[in-house]
Amino acid sequence: MGTAQRLSALAVALGGDPRIEEGDLSLALAAAELIDLTEAQAVLLHGDRLLPAAPVGTGSPMLIEAASELVRDAPYETVVDWLWRRGSGLAGRYRAAVAEARHVHRDAAEAVRDWNDPVLAHLAAAAGMRPTPPDDTSADLDHEQIAILGEVHQAVTQLAAERQRRSIERGPFEGILRGF
Repeated sequence: MGTAQRLSALAVALGGDPRIEEGDLSLALAAAELIDLTEAQAVLLHGDRLLPAAPVGTGSPMLIEAASELVRDAPYETVVDWLWRRGSGLAGRYRAAVAEARHVHRDAAEAVRDWNDPVLAHLAAAAGMRPTPPDDTSADLDHEQIAILGEVHQAVTQLAAERQRRSIERGPFEGILRGF
């Protein structure tokens, strides 16, 4: 089972936990796919740019789809651009895929068992499923994983700031409407 599938199964296992924001989970799933693509050497990280490499011949249909969506022309895409583009609506798509799977409970159990996997732990933290793991877990990560995890944490922080900004802007307007 790929990293994104494990993360999605974990989110399903946690049920409707209100801490899990759909957008945060979508960004974390896009990062999980990207980590799997780097491990499969389908994409190489050059600075903050994603350079397509070998095609992905095996794996989940979602991962093969992700590989097919890599920008193949220079100057290529940045990690953060990939997260925002690929992540759009991704949580719902993975949730549907998990629901269609015949072994949802087995997948969820496997994801929970893998809770201490450093990559999955950091992705789950980015999605709001758990606290950020201690710094010593980063010693078990490679350079690409650290770079991608850093970008997803920044993207989630930006999304939270945007949510807060919109909430502040809506606040006075909603108060005016309630007054009438």
